[in-house]
Amino acid sequence: MEKLGINLGFFLFQVFNFTVLAILLYAWAYKPILKMLENRRNKIAQSLEDARIAAEARANAEKEAARIIADAQAEAGKVIREATERAASAGKDVKAAAEAEAARAREAALADAEAQRNRILGDLRGQVAALAIAAANKLVGEALDEKKQLALIDDFFSGVKSGKVVVLDNADFKGDSAEVTSALPLNDKEQETIKKSVLDMVGAAAVAFRVDPSILGGLVIKVGDKVLDGSVAGKLEGLRQTLK
Repeated sequence: MEKLGINLGFFLFQVFNFTVLAILLYAWAYKPILKMLENRRNKIAQSLEDARIAAEARANAEKEAARIIADAQAEAGKVIREATERAASAGKDVKAAAEAEAARAREAALADAEAQRNRILGDLRGQVAALAIAAANKLVGEALDEKKQLALIDDFFSGVKSGKVVVLDNADFKGDSAEVTSALPLNDKEQETIKKSVLDMVGAAAVAFRVDPSILGGLVIKVGDKVLDGSVAGKLEGLRQTLK
């Protein structure tokens, strides 16, 4: 060793010092550093795992929030639709009720107008009778008493003569219902006479009465789609057609 210029005692001393230093470094520095690095690695790994879990939790929370929002929107849409349908139904009910009320009011007004019209025409019948009696007295004197003249006027307006409906003399058809039109309103006795004749000769179970001054006098009886025209206006039109 001396030939190589190496002092064996000094070399061994240096080796001993290095060994001691290495042991000290390993025991006091390297091992704590390794442990610190391991702890740091574990903390980093734990942080990454925590971050992954947090990301998954956030994603799940966002999905749940989206689902809740979608459910809420769907429920809101359902509520709006139901409310709209209820409002539309209520609107239809209100409109239908208003239209029904208007129809009832219109029908009542028409009925009142018809009743007023018939009252006026009833009064007119009496006035026409008075004028006709006065005219007849001037023309024929006392040959016709007031009773006979009233009977003639009643026959003219009602189409009933001596308790008989003249227009039905040649009736040859049947029906379930009949509509009788007179020039002026018929009194109860005349209506009963007409009902009896219609029931006996036409066989109608129901008879309705209406007033139309344009027929002038007599009766128009409609059974189904057939018409028996015994009105003065009808006879005048027939005469006009004959004279052409």
